[in-house]
Amino acid sequence: MLKIWGRMSSINVKKVVWTAQELGLDIQRTEAGGLFGVVKTPDYMALNPNSLVPVIEDEDYVLWESNVIVRYLAAKHALGQMYPTDLRERFDAERWMDWQQTTLNPASRPGFWQLVRTPPEQRNAAVVEESNAAVEALMAVLDAHLAQRSFMVGERFTVADIPIACEIHRWFGLPQQRQGRPHIERWYNTMRARQASQGVLDLSLS
Repeated sequence: MLKIWGRMSSINVKKVVWTAQELGLDIQRTEAGGLFGVVKTPDYMALNPNSLVPVIEDEDYVLWESNVIVRYLAAKHALGQMYPTDLRERFDAERWMDWQQTTLNPASRPGFWQLVRTPPEQRNAAVVEESNAAVEALMAVLDAHLAQRSFMVGERFTVADIPIACEIHRWFGLPQQRQGRPHIERWYNTMRARQASQGVLDLSLS
């Protein structure tokens, strides 16, 4: 049984749970992080000294960092399918996974924190506006990319689709207007229709 530590309101935990469900793995998830606490306890910090979620325990193997966990699980259980064996296809997928983590998420995070995690009377409209402008520019890049293909990497579902879809789920859930992106919307609807994304992309933001 795969043990997953982390709360489902975390975008990074969503990635791991969705991946495990895609692979049909038997999982045991323990609430951790946010209001659940746990992450500062000695036992948890022995698993992840960064005190962050998610963490997995795969028998005696402990792993943290969400996108790395997605790669690991797919490589172990779906090599050549979700995790491509062709080097160009694989690194195309990994390129977009890194883009989500290092470019899109840092751009969207300030706006998310202001609109979801900050009380209305304490919100900084300038921070939201700056974050939105950065994200909209990146959404234009993503929409153009998806105009040419059905999935993030060509015509089949891979590890690249999961982190990006979790990020889009959060962006679409923010209480604000945004520009229409027809290709992202078409692709995201396909992601939401996947059986394994149930309980991941149908949750509200918190």
